[in-house]
Amino acid sequence: MGAGDRRFESCRPDRSPRSHQRAPARAHSSDSRRTPVKSAVETLSPTRAKLTVEVPFEELKPSLDAAYQKIAKQINVPGFRRGKVPPQVIDRQVGRGVVLDEAVNEVLPKAYVEALQENNLTPLAQPDIEVTKFEDNDGLEFTAEVDVKPEIDLPSYDGLEASVDDLAVTDEDVAEQVDALRERFGTLSDVERAVQDGDFVVIDLVATNDGEVVDGAEIAGFSYKVGNGGMIDGLDDALVGMAVDEEKTFTTQLVSGELVGQDVEVKVKVTQVQEQELPELDDDFAQEASEFDTLEELREDVRERLTRGKRLEQAAAARDAVLEALLEKVEVPLPETMVTEELNARRANLEQQLQFSGLTLEKYLEEENQTQEEFEADLERRVRDAVAAQFLLDEIADKEELGVDQGELTQHMIRRAQQSGQDPQEFVNHMFEHNHVPELVQEIRRGKALQLLVEGAEVKDAAGNVLELKNLKADGSIGDPEAEAAEAAEASEEAPEAAAEETSEA
Repeated sequence: MGAGDRRFESCRPDRSPRSHQRAPARAHSSDSRRTPVKSAVETLSPTRAKLTVEVPFEELKPSLDAAYQKIAKQINVPGFRRGKVPPQVIDRQVGRGVVLDEAVNEVLPKAYVEALQENNLTPLAQPDIEVTKFEDNDGLEFTAEVDVKPEIDLPSYDGLEASVDDLAVTDEDVAEQVDALRERFGTLSDVERAVQDGDFVVIDLVATNDGEVVDGAEIAGFSYKVGNGGMIDGLDDALVGMAVDEEKTFTTQLVSGELVGQDVEVKVKVTQVQEQELPELDDDFAQEASEFDTLEELREDVRERLTRGKRLEQAAAARDAVLEALLEKVEVPLPETMVTEELNARRANLEQQLQFSGLTLEKYLEEENQTQEEFEADLERRVRDAVAAQFLLDEIADKEELGVDQGELTQHMIRRAQQSGQDPQEFVNHMFEHNHVPELVQEIRRGKALQLLVEGAEVKDAAGNVLELKNLKADGSIGDPEAEAAEAAEASEEAPEAAAEETSEA
């Protein structure tokens, strides 16, 4: 039987979007009587290795026996019961080569994993397998090229220095939030005048191209606030000054559908004009819109909430700045295939978000005052930094021996489920069924490693004040470690059934 290329699904580490840390699966249990697999590793680059593996024929014998038993249950041979067909009869009926192939398909993944462990390699993707030698009653030889986790010389990461912008909540910020609250309690009344900026109107819209109505571009009875923008370019300008039952046609470009980016004619008709009346800013409004008795108390609460939000933004900026300070101290080799995959994933995600927002990439870049080349360069830089940061945080988590307990994993899964709008139990079941729990565990370990970096760093704002970033909670306040530990324990007790039963195994 000749050599050839092979790809085996069982050789491929489990993958999910933007999660690249991989741990090799367990090899079959060792046996002092078995002949060990021989392997050698050739470093093709800091992130790619080539394994050459030799498997003695003795190692194939258990798999050969299993292959004969499997095939015996699949074929019908006169004179023999199903499953009881002797090996020599199977060789005559289906051929010895079929049996050998079946045995190789079982042995090769195990030998590959054993070679990974023997050479202390962590694979990052599916290997490229090539069988270089295999003959009956002789050994099996194959090579496996695979992207591997690079070796990193960790620099000192204690006492990193970084700076962030000041935390500032202005009176204008507070007024903007209070005004938004006023609008929620505003009332609408019909007016007999032309449309003004800020009015609420009910309109009919239809877009045509060469006299034909564009599919999906016709709506009636649509409520719209004039001046909001973001719907159709030119709509606000067309509406201002129109009266009830008046029609107007203007030219614009569609931002979605088959005619995206093409000029179309849009006819708009106003069927109702309403003016919004806002409540007076006084204590009565505060009592109606909140639990506070006075307007001043309401404003102070708004300021406090804004401050907590700003603190979270400042903490996020601090984490980014500390991580960037660490990245500047070390050169991390990156697998180009991983970088390419992440680039493609982020582009697809952005395009999907833009589509939901009714924007094209060209329009987005125009609003961001960025060229296509600048966008691509910035995206690649951010992707490379993100992949390098993953490797660094993994190294730190290993060095610091950071672990994950059941309560932490449960809380993380519940949080992820809430963020994606899924039922927690369904999310947990999916994670276990598709073997994604190790990835979640690694996410938590990276978070712990990053928190360790930030807490050991000196981060100052623009005014020179040192930030307090230890035990920062999700609401922007500084937490109590003991209380949070008790909360985690309580969450563990109330964990979804699947998580409670399977976390220890994961």
